[in-house]
Amino acid sequence: AYPIRLEFSKATQGVNDDDKKKGKPAPKAFVELQWRRPKRVAETIPSWLLYPKEVPPTFVVTTPFPADDRSIGYERGNTVTKEWDDAITNAALDAAAFLAKRIPEDKAKLKEHASWFVQRAFRRGLDKETQALYVDKQIDGATTPELGMKRVVLLTLLSPRFLYREVGPSDPYTVAANLSFGLWDTVPDLTLQKAVWEGKLKTTADIEAQAARMAADPRAWNKLRDFLLLWLKVDEIPDIVKSSKRYPDFNQLVAADLRTSLELFLEDAGWNYQKLMLSEKEYLNGRLAKLYGASLPADAPFQAVESPDRCGVLTQPYLLARYAYLEGSSPIHRGVLIARNMLGRVLAPPPAAFAPVAASLHPNLTTRERVAMQTKPAMCNSCHSLINPLGFTLEKYDAIGRLRKTDGVKPVDTSGFYKTRNGNLVNFKDAEDLAKYLANSDEAHSAFVEKLFQHLVKQPVRAYGPRTLPNLVASFEKDRYNVRSLMVSIMKATATSNPSASGK
Repeated sequence: AYPIRLEFSKATQGVNDDDKKKGKPAPKAFVELQWRRPKRVAETIPSWLLYPKEVPPTFVVTTPFPADDRSIGYERGNTVTKEWDDAITNAALDAAAFLAKRIPEDKAKLKEHASWFVQRAFRRGLDKETQALYVDKQIDGATTPELGMKRVVLLTLLSPRFLYREVGPSDPYTVAANLSFGLWDTVPDLTLQKAVWEGKLKTTADIEAQAARMAADPRAWNKLRDFLLLWLKVDEIPDIVKSSKRYPDFNQLVAADLRTSLELFLEDAGWNYQKLMLSEKEYLNGRLAKLYGASLPADAPFQAVESPDRCGVLTQPYLLARYAYLEGSSPIHRGVLIARNMLGRVLAPPPAAFAPVAASLHPNLTTRERVAMQTKPAMCNSCHSLINPLGFTLEKYDAIGRLRKTDGVKPVDTSGFYKTRNGNLVNFKDAEDLAKYLANSDEAHSAFVEKLFQHLVKQPVRAYGPRTLPNLVASFEKDRYNVRSLMVSIMKATATSNPSASGK
C-alpha cells in the first residue's frame, strides 16, 4: 500500500463580495485523484482501491531485474547472467542501506536483530558456524553498527542459501518454505516459523491447518490472480486497438475499463472453478454500459451486472477483444486458448506464419467461412480440426466482445464440437454449451489442476508420482471445485516430498 494524504479546502480570495452572493448557491468545487498504472491510461483512482487505515511501511526494491525465463510455463531463474548478478547486488545494497538506518545501538541487541534477519532470509535456524560467519564476524569487524549491519545484509542477500531453494531431505523448515513459496511466493511468516519451533509442523494435520490459514490470506489471492491471468494468457497488457471506423466508441479508456472489468470478475469468481466457467456476471461502469448495452448512469462506478449474454470467463469482453483482430473476431486465437489452456491439449506450431484472409477479398463470406476455407489443407487441418470448432462457438461476439447476431449479412453460426481424448464427440450449439462442458468435464478439470499445480510448486505434477494428478482431481471434484481447497490439497501433496525425475 502507498500512503496518500489529500487535503482540499475552498476559501474566499481577494475582495469580500459576500453581499452580492446572498441568496445564490455556493459554487461547487471538486478535486480528482488520478493515477496511471503501468501500461494503462490516466484514470481516477476507484474508491474500492483506497484503504482508509494505516499499514506498516514496507521497503520496496526499485532495482530493475532482467526478465526470468518463462518458456516452461512459469517464471524461473534458469540461468545466472551478469545482468542478474548486478541486479541482485544493487538490490542488496539498497536493502542494506535501508536497514542500517533502523538498528539498535547496543551490540547485543544488534546481533539479535541481525540473527533474526538471517534466519528469516535462510528460512531456518542458525547453527554456530553460520551465526559466526554471517553475524558475529561482520558486526565485530565493523567500525560502526551501521557498517556491521550493512555487511550482514549484503552477505545474506547474496548468499545462495537465500537466493536458491535447495532440494534435500525434508524437515519442518523445508515444509514451511514449501508452503510459503507455494502459496505466497515469499519466506515463511512469524506464525509459520513459530509452528516449526514448537514442533507443530510435522503431521499431515499440522500442514493442512497451516496451508488453510495461508490460503485464506490476501497473499494467496495474489498468487491465484497471477495464475488466472497466465492461464488466460493475459498476464501482459498490450495495447488493444480496434478500427475507429468499425468501432468509433472504442478507445484506450474503454480498453483500460475492460481490463478492470476482467480483474473484478476474476476476484469475484476465481475461487470456484464452476463459477469461473458459468457466471453470468460482467462488471461494467457507465462508460462500458453505454457501449455494451446495459442500463447504467453515465457516471456509474464499476458494479456487477447480470447478463444472459455472458457465461463464464471465456465470454468476458476483455478476453474476447484481446483474442480478436482490428475489425473482426478470431476463432483461431480463441480456439487455441480453449484447446491448450482449458483442455490441456498439445498443439504443434504452425508450419508457417499465415496472415488471415482479408474480409475484403471474400465479402460474401463470414469469418467462420473464411477460416474454414483457409485451414482446409491437410497440413493445417490436423490441428485446426480441433481448434476451429472450439473457437466457432464464440462467434456471436465481435472484435470488442459485444453481442452480435450477424456477421456481414449472414446470421452467425455458433455451432461447434469437440472430440475428447477418449474419442467421444461432444456437440455445442453456442458458447454457453461449451462453458457448461468445460465446467463439468474431467479433461478440463485435470488440465486446470495440472496448470495450477505447476504454478504453485514450479514443478510438473508427474514428478510427484503417477497418482498425484488423479488424486488431486478427485479431491477437487469432491470439494465442489473450491480452488482454495485445491491449493491446500496441492500443498499437502508436495510440502514434505521432493520431485523425482522418474515420476515414481
